[in-house]
Amino acid sequence: MSTNRMTNGAERAIIENMLDRNREALIETARGLSEADARRRLVASLTTPISLIKHAAAAERIWFQRFWAGLAESECDGYSNRDEGTFAVADDELLADVIAEFERASERSRAIAARFDLDDTKENPREGTVSMRWTLLAMSEEFARHAGHGDILREQIDQPVTGRPEPSVAAATTKPHRR
Repeated sequence: MSTNRMTNGAERAIIENMLDRNREALIETARGLSEADARRRLVASLTTPISLIKHAAAAERIWFQRFWAGLAESECDGYSNRDEGTFAVADDELLADVIAEFERASERSRAIAARFDLDDTKENPREGTVSMRWTLLAMSEEFARHAGHGDILREQIDQPVTGRPEPSVAAATTKPHRR
């Protein structure tokens, strides 16, 4: 799926477009990696390319399935607790499967969100009163931030630093990962 950038139109369409583009941007940071590279720990946290996508799928379920749809954990299509477990990827899970899981969770989120107006609100114990508008924007922010993390990890995987070249050499030879 490739969502074209929308810069004009109805508010909801623009917000949903931005969210979909950030979902896709996150996926693109991991697409094409080997299974080993997708799991490489390059930072102290549990953050890896595959775990970012696993976490995003859980965020979809937490906010849309659990919070907005009011589903019990057992009714969700995967992990949906707000804790570090959202980053847990089983040894037998393949990158393609985790991407597909995120895409399925996103599709379900779209269907749930469509049942609500942007101004509909619910009480959240952590956030207070939140609207569907806020939720869509918060998810867009979340996925954009994680796509940035993924870009940095991908750059480290694709072009590992073996030494510190002189700044003029680095500027001429280093190219950032592009989506």
